[in-house]
Amino acid sequence: MAASLGTAVHASIEDLAQIDLTNRPDDEVRWMPSLAADFLKNRWEEEKSVFMKTPRRPKWKEETYSKAKKHQLGAIHLLLEFVKLPTCSLEDITVGMWKKVLSCVLAVEAELRTSDDKLMGRLDLLMAEKNQGGEVVSWVVADLKTGRAPKNELKPEVQRQLLLYRDILLSNNPNAPPVKTQGWYTENTHAYSAEGDSVMEDALRAWESSHLTENPLEATPGPTSCGGFCDWKAWCPHWMNWQQSSDMKSDFVDMVVLIHSYQTTNGLAIAEFCEALDTSGRIIPTGERKALRLDHRAKEVYEVMVEQGHKGPVFISGVMTKGETLRAGHWCDVLPFSPIPDA
Repeated sequence: MAASLGTAVHASIEDLAQIDLTNRPDDEVRWMPSLAADFLKNRWEEEKSVFMKTPRRPKWKEETYSKAKKHQLGAIHLLLEFVKLPTCSLEDITVGMWKKVLSCVLAVEAELRTSDDKLMGRLDLLMAEKNQGGEVVSWVVADLKTGRAPKNELKPEVQRQLLLYRDILLSNNPNAPPVKTQGWYTENTHAYSAEGDSVMEDALRAWESSHLTENPLEATPGPTSCGGFCDWKAWCPHWMNWQQSSDMKSDFVDMVVLIHSYQTTNGLAIAEFCEALDTSGRIIPTGERKALRLDHRAKEVYEVMVEQGHKGPVFISGVMTKGETLRAGHWCDVLPFSPIPDA
């Protein structure tokens, strides 16, 4: 949901950065609120449509639309600050003010690609930084971020992302003015700079190591992989062994269970826990059982699986373990457990 919210906000700002105000008077006010609202609502509905067609979706949270509006406002204020205009309410933004913003927009949602097609990226905004005389003194790669703002500096992975954008841009534009890269965080309306040496060689080494091989990569189970969010646990023969040997404690646990005595009326069932038999992905039931309640999206998905004939073990991510009854809700993945052996 956080990604969908971010996509809708990004797209609405990209719309605002490409409007044609040529024939509108510079002193016109109160034009921005309705236009910004229309762009955001349209993009919100587009993203909702995509979201609802995604098989492994959680719950769509309509109540977060107010949060999307706040992030959109933050992005608008970042654009005003970039051209050294005071931030103000949407009603008070004049057409002339926004024309000044538009005059500094060089590219919107632009693809970056090296000449050998090995590396690519997609930048949100490429802005022209100008001096008081209107001359371009630098290009600024601005990447909108609707996530949590950093306390002091950018996370290493965000820093690396922005520097790669800079390096690809420079590889295609050797005569470009100085290029700056910034993460524009809409949560606190602050631009964080990414500075450092070229990351192009590291990126090319990563590209070289990404070719398909006859055998799978060596499994590296651990707290930052198996202990965190992973799309592939339902097909991985290793994570259960790691989980059984780790001492991580959490109120939300990934598990493989056999489901007995399921009640379609209320989603109540008896879950029998399974454990890994060996490193091939084979499992055995333990005989240990506990009440389980499937709610909302988890309930819907499980019932579709049963209709399609699934009768074996079920992988459920993020099961809430507090209380007498386990709970799987809209935040959970519910999938047939079907690990693929390394061989």
